[in-house]
Amino acid sequence: MSFKSWTENHQGIWEFIKFNVLSNISTIVRIALTAAGTALFVEALGMTEPFQFLIFDYRDAGVGAFVTFLIAEVMAQVVNFFVQMKLVFKSDASFRDTAWKYAVLAVVIVVVNLLLPNYVMNFCQQSLGIDATLAGTIASVVNTLLAVVVSFPVLKFWIAPGK
Repeated sequence: MSFKSWTENHQGIWEFIKFNVLSNISTIVRIALTAAGTALFVEALGMTEPFQFLIFDYRDAGVGAFVTFLIAEVMAQVVNFFVQMKLVFKSDASFRDTAWKYAVLAVVIVVVNLLLPNYVMNFCQQSLGIDATLAGTIASVVNTLLAVVVSFPVLKFWIAPGK
């Protein structure tokens, strides 16, 4: 059986593989923009004034780090939206019908990714007696798995239903 026939016969599995692999494009965008933003806003412009707003606590890192996070995250999500819509799910749904849905998903994922690690780390350290380094790794794995478990079906069936 050729690779092409395998992907045609296992479209759901192939979409899931593409979803996971191609999501790394947005990760690369996020990392690159975080490095560039840190160099510009924090180092060059010295935007280090403490900043706190709602769930965003940048008292130690400063407002430049928050601006960097915001730009990097928004651009990574924009890239991921187009990658998922066009390359993974090959959706023909209109931008107007899908963009707002994706924005809702992205905000939920970002908020959960900001809040959940502290709870997971505290549980691991206090209830299970795991050291901070391993607890941080576990929190990162939980965040990633939750994002995949939520994002893939939401994208596939609600945001970007295929042709």
